[in-house]
Amino acid sequence: MRLYLLRLGTVRPRGPLAEVPVPGYLIRHPGGTNILVDTGAARNMVGDESAAFAVGEDEHVSAQLGRLGLNAEDIDIVVCTHLHPDHSGSNDLFPQARFVVQRRELEEARASTEMKYTWMREHWDAPGLTYDQVDGDVELLPGVELIDSHGHSAGHQSVLVRLANSGPLLITGDAVPSADHTDPESRPVSDVFDHDGEAVRASTRKLMNLAARENALVVHSHDQQQWGTLRIAPEFYD
Repeated sequence: MRLYLLRLGTVRPRGPLAEVPVPGYLIRHPGGTNILVDTGAARNMVGDESAAFAVGEDEHVSAQLGRLGLNAEDIDIVVCTHLHPDHSGSNDLFPQARFVVQRRELEEARASTEMKYTWMREHWDAPGLTYDQVDGDVELLPGVELIDSHGHSAGHQSVLVRLANSGPLLITGDAVPSADHTDPESRPVSDVFDHDGEAVRASTRKLMNLAARENALVVHSHDQQQWGTLRIAPEFYD
């Protein structure tokens, strides 16, 4: 099994997460299944200097997959950590894929009038997309586990990937977005960006305990400094 870390752009300098990666991840499962974790920003943001996310032509998810010899039709499963705009903006490019999302996340997103969901609704809730809804921690495929880590959003999920040579790797998504968010008691919690502060701290504790038990490499989705030390596609973990 191989895990590729995809840099799908950068958050522009307009808030607390300015100049951090817009992340995505590709898992090439030994059974032949290609799993994409998050799809990044929308295609219409490529080259748009006014967009909230800076996305170069070679950074968009389509181009990143192309560098690895894949196109959209080769993706079998899309795991949605959550449905915020920098994580689900290109969902509509994968109509043939099976989308896997926590039930609470999809229900909240579809009912919400908040901009963080409505802004990219036409992309993540496009006609024809098939969402398989799960509840809590589940094994997606052998070696790939979805971990309920709600709090940042109503149904946020993280992904634990068990690799033969590199060992376990935990994709925390936005539940623990950077290394300075790993202490559940002292980590910052945002009234604007986080759905439930108490749940954020509980999920941080859960994920950090899981990482310690598994001796897992923790990948923070929005940590510019850490991403400078990681293997970025076309390099991979296996």
